[in-house]
Amino acid sequence: MNDTITLFRPVGPKALDSIRASGNRTFAPRLPERSIFHPIQNESYAIQIARDWNVKDACAGFVTRAHVRKDFVENYPVRTVGNSTHKELWVPAEDLAAFNDNIVGQIEVIAEFHRTGQS
Repeated sequence: MNDTITLFRPVGPKALDSIRASGNRTFAPRLPERSIFHPIQNESYAIQIARDWNVKDACAGFVTRAHVRKDFVENYPVRTVGNSTHKELWVPAEDLAAFNDNIVGQIEVIAEFHRTGQS
């Protein structure tokens, strides 16, 4: 996999259902109000989002991992959105189908978090 870059994507239950429906081959299309698809370069940051945001919003959060062709990924900017570990690749929503076409292998779920108890 030397020609790929490993990226992570925190998702909620609905997005995970869409990934599974695709045979773990594609990420779901972006909602109209979301113009950027931003996979994450750092697993710990993806875990933080899934655990702290997705669980709060949807009672569950999942971290997915995908290997994407390096030559494709290099066409898009990386943005730091917090501290130095908060690095995201910014892919315009209209390029998501091309992004999905450049995934090598399947999208894997590598972590999951669930709300426990009542809030």
